[in-house]
Amino acid sequence: VCVCVCVCVRVRVCLFLFTYEIAPVFVLMEQLTLKKMREMVGWPNGEGDGLFSPGGAISNMYSVMIARYKYFPEVKAKGMSAAPRLVLFTSEHSHYSIKKAGAALGFGSENVILLSTDERGRVIPADLEAKIIDAKQKGCVPLFVNATGGSTVYGAFDPINEIADICEKYNLWLHVDGAWGGGLLMSRKHRHKLDGIERANSVTWNPHKMMGVPLQCSAILVREKGVLAGCNSMCAGYLFQPDKQYDVTYDTGDMAIQCGRHVDIFKFWLMWKAKGTIGFEQHIDKCLDLSQYLYNKIKDREGYQMVFDGVVSPPDTSTQHRTPFRWAPLSPVAPKIKALMMESGTTMVGYQPQGQKVNFFRMVVSNPAATQSDIDFLIDEIERLGHDL
Repeated sequence: VCVCVCVCVRVRVCLFLFTYEIAPVFVLMEQLTLKKMREMVGWPNGEGDGLFSPGGAISNMYSVMIARYKYFPEVKAKGMSAAPRLVLFTSEHSHYSIKKAGAALGFGSENVILLSTDERGRVIPADLEAKIIDAKQKGCVPLFVNATGGSTVYGAFDPINEIADICEKYNLWLHVDGAWGGGLLMSRKHRHKLDGIERANSVTWNPHKMMGVPLQCSAILVREKGVLAGCNSMCAGYLFQPDKQYDVTYDTGDMAIQCGRHVDIFKFWLMWKAKGTIGFEQHIDKCLDLSQYLYNKIKDREGYQMVFDGVVSPPDTSTQHRTPFRWAPLSPVAPKIKALMMESGTTMVGYQPQGQKVNFFRMVVSNPAATQSDIDFLIDEIERLGHDL
């Protein structure tokens, strides 16, 4: 009997996750947590697949890859030449990662079609249907629709049920980018903003955002079991041997575009065990209560103007209604006030323009340790620093 042995010695200075034998406890943590997240999305018995990725942009890219594989599996081996001209649809206010995925995966950014939104930043379903029909008439094949659950600037929630009706009518993959707003699934009071999410084919959910889990912690959840592995598996025999002594479905690394992954699940699992679902619900509810408190304090306060019902502009000593043209001179105000905040070391708040609207402040409340007095201070500080501008 001749036994061949290859000895390979490695010193690992950090934990990786790709096979069950390397990190059995963490694999089980990930599987159980992803199942619970799928249950919260609303998929029966939490069935489906998923994994944790380096961030929401990668999770969104996974969704586009999986959709392409589902409808055109031959692309995996033959490349984009095996598919017709495919087009993707996403909100004009959606995260840029959808367009980046289109560029990186060979669709081309010009084949990512932007959908019009209403005043609150929500996709207009009629515009989606019209653009699907237009794309088909031009010889393109509509493939994928991204609905946003909590957009970056306005915090808008697209009407998922109406979008899902259109996706089912035209047989398109529906993805919900809940990177920011997915945490609302933890709240009985606020999860209605994501009504229809259970009809999605895939969901991005970032616990490292609204839920406060340390970076990085992003999940891609897929309703149909097996399609994630089919899309990405390469069956490398030196890692993913099919004749191991345990259930090799726990070797989740072959579902990922990476090989070794950081053990992002541990911090989320530990936090969930410590806070519980009720604790996360209280966390979410408090953050949204503070946002409502800010809105109530600011909406009728002299010196402030709402950009729309829910977003506040830089201070303005005039209460007269301004047209977009007359708003233009205010564009430098928010950047200047922010610079003064940072120079004085008091606070830091994001600002940005949006469409025809000039720079305005966007206050994001994601820290449940914040208080109403913190909100009061912020409002007074913006007004103090902007008084002489």
